[in-house]
Amino acid sequence: MAQDWTREEVEGTVTDYLAMLSAEATGQQYSKTEHRRSLRKSLNNRSDGAIERKHHNISAILIEMGLPYVDGYKPLHNYQQLLFDVVDDRLRDNPQLIAMVAEEVQRPAETPIVHDILTALVEPPKSSNRPNPNSTRVTEQPIPRPQINYLAIEAANRSLGRAGEEFVVRFEVARLTAARQERLAAQIEHVAVTRGDGEGYDVLSYETTGQQRLIEVKTTAYGPQTPFFVTRNELRVSHDREAEYHLYSVFGFRKTPRIFQNRGRIDEQFVLAAEQYLARPR
Repeated sequence: MAQDWTREEVEGTVTDYLAMLSAEATGQQYSKTEHRRSLRKSLNNRSDGAIERKHHNISAILIEMGLPYVDGYKPLHNYQQLLFDVVDDRLRDNPQLIAMVAEEVQRPAETPIVHDILTALVEPPKSSNRPNPNSTRVTEQPIPRPQINYLAIEAANRSLGRAGEEFVVRFEVARLTAARQERLAAQIEHVAVTRGDGEGYDVLSYETTGQQRLIEVKTTAYGPQTPFFVTRNELRVSHDREAEYHLYSVFGFRKTPRIFQNRGRIDEQFVLAAEQYLARPR
């Protein structure tokens, strides 16, 4: 039976993870393999798989805290309270990292030019495990909510959102043009610009059959597992026009933009969690 991780092991692992996150935030190159090999020397005979699981756990914690995670380490939500506490402590001791994230999520964005935009389409990520009441996270205390949710700030970055929409418009034009549907490609409408944000989708495109394709675009500079925010209106339109509704997730936007698509009702494709409520007097 594997021994529990000591606090010293957890502290070393979290410190190493945040060093990788800092490197990503500043655009520095680094090797996950080299980081893992170096870290392993200070641990109690931990396997590469065990170290990787801790990295995935840290990603889940950072998302809970409203922060980005290291690209490639998708969130794994079953973790111990000790890991959460150490991550929380290390972030308090690292205001430089928080400041870099704060600057990054608010930075204006430009629509990137890629050689072959159709290659940006990838398969949706496989589902990671999700938080559940039977999690091995041992605590009687509620999860501390972030004072500042930087993922929410990024989602409200209008420059980034608009650039992501424009990228999707270009993708759709290329898709229909490649299918020899130039007439339909010419009819694509950037609805968020021409009609505003109240339609419940951002881009009006078409299937090769001529059927409408209603596209809601969610854009992030971070990985494909980054959560996004959905309005009540977007959810309603995805129900009312289920056969036509598509959600395009644009991720890694500032470096190598990629897109994955989900079709139909948003609440059937994603797990929705209530972030806030509108309260009225009784």
